[in-house]
Amino acid sequence: MENIQNLPIDIQTSKLLDWLLDRRHCNLKWQSAVKIIREKINASIQDMPENEEIKQLLSGSYIHYFHCLRIVEILRGTEASSKNIFGRYSSQRMKDWQEIVSLYEADNVYLAEVASLLSRNVSYEGPALRKQLVKAQQLQQELSRRETECQSSAADLRERYYVACKQYGITGEHVARELQALVKDLPAVLDEVGKDAAKLEEHILLYTAFTDFVCDWSEPILHMLTFTQKRGNATFYEWRTGNVPTVVERPVEEAPPDTLTEDAIDWGSFGSSADTQGVNSVITVEDGIDWGISLEPSSEDAGAGGIDWGDGEAAPIEIEVVDTGADCPDGVARGEDALSVLENSQSRSQFIDELMELEVFLTQRISEMGEEADVVAMSQFQMAPSVIQRQSREHVREMLSEVRDLLGRLTSLRMQHLFMIQASPRYVERVSEVLRQKLKQADILVLKGVTMVEKRQEALEEQSRLEPRVDLLAGRTRELQKMIEADISKRYNKRPVNLMGVNI
Repeated sequence: MENIQNLPIDIQTSKLLDWLLDRRHCNLKWQSAVKIIREKINASIQDMPENEEIKQLLSGSYIHYFHCLRIVEILRGTEASSKNIFGRYSSQRMKDWQEIVSLYEADNVYLAEVASLLSRNVSYEGPALRKQLVKAQQLQQELSRRETECQSSAADLRERYYVACKQYGITGEHVARELQALVKDLPAVLDEVGKDAAKLEEHILLYTAFTDFVCDWSEPILHMLTFTQKRGNATFYEWRTGNVPTVVERPVEEAPPDTLTEDAIDWGSFGSSADTQGVNSVITVEDGIDWGISLEPSSEDAGAGGIDWGDGEAAPIEIEVVDTGADCPDGVARGEDALSVLENSQSRSQFIDELMELEVFLTQRISEMGEEADVVAMSQFQMAPSVIQRQSREHVREMLSEVRDLLGRLTSLRMQHLFMIQASPRYVERVSEVLRQKLKQADILVLKGVTMVEKRQEALEEQSRLEPRVDLLAGRTRELQKMIEADISKRYNKRPVNLMGVNI
């Protein structure tokens, strides 16, 4: 018997209520009794004395049997003056709570209720609060990660913006203005390239002599390079006609979008593209200004060249399109003829093509000179012109470096952009918009990062709100566990009782 008395009673918390019902400690209909008791508790708590401990017992917690016992103990002190000569309390408060305790103790209803409450705390309330707490903590980590990503991506976009601006050769303060300003410096840059092309005389002579010796090619080659080497970055008129113009009338540059006034009207394009042909269009009206359009229909143009404006009574109006290269007086460079050979897209393309042709020749020549040590190769070039024989491999490398330098200066990304800007003012708008989008996206990401900070703060506040609730529930559950263990222990001659699985 002594050994049995010392053996502990281990009860799984989730099976505690079933254990009590199986051993007839509680009635199967305990829930109906609890419903009546809860109604009496709700009515009784409406009239309670001012007591700090009672306030704590009633504050946001489920009032069970052990709370009611403590309330009765407190009322014994606060309601002591209401005792009659028989030692009974005349206070209605005391009577109500004593009745509640008696109802609880009938058929051990209180034991079934606290067992159910403990099981609910362990199986549902505790895990639910823990899950919310973990979710708030994970949300903070996720928001912190996303905040870092937003900041990093915003910084990356700004870096890409400034890298792009650097490629264009601008600071990025006022993109459109800076790009337009670059174009103004383009003629000077191209003139420098034209001056440096004068150094290509020996390169051209070597290539000409080599093609003549190897292929018996007597026709001129590298026309544009030869012209630029001798004349520099001359006008396209001089390249086309061979004569130096006496008058140069450069095309009027279109104003950038942000400098147009209310009086500036875009009449559109009345001819070929800017890269091939220029257009002069003028209209004649009654105030004496000659715009170049006759209001009188001609016999040969009435059927085909006239424009139908939709008015049957009005005579068809004729628009005359004049090519800039034609009908110009001798010695006058106008339109595209007034552009330099490196500004004109057609001649510039030819210049670059010939530079690349010369680059390929020099590269191949360097490779061949490394293999010309054998007797056959030496005998092959014995009859070659002196300009070929006196070249060393190192000197040809220097010539190749000079050609590649000129080629790189004309085909760099910055120069490509400048040529595009010069050819199409709308290109400035597109480039500006693309760059603005990078900054706009960076600003959006910064605002998104601020939102992440706000949400993370909300999650932190949620965590701060949940942690006290978890601690309070854990404390009350452990307290309830000890009370139940002590109550069951008294029913089994104070044998130790262990409620298993209580983990909050």
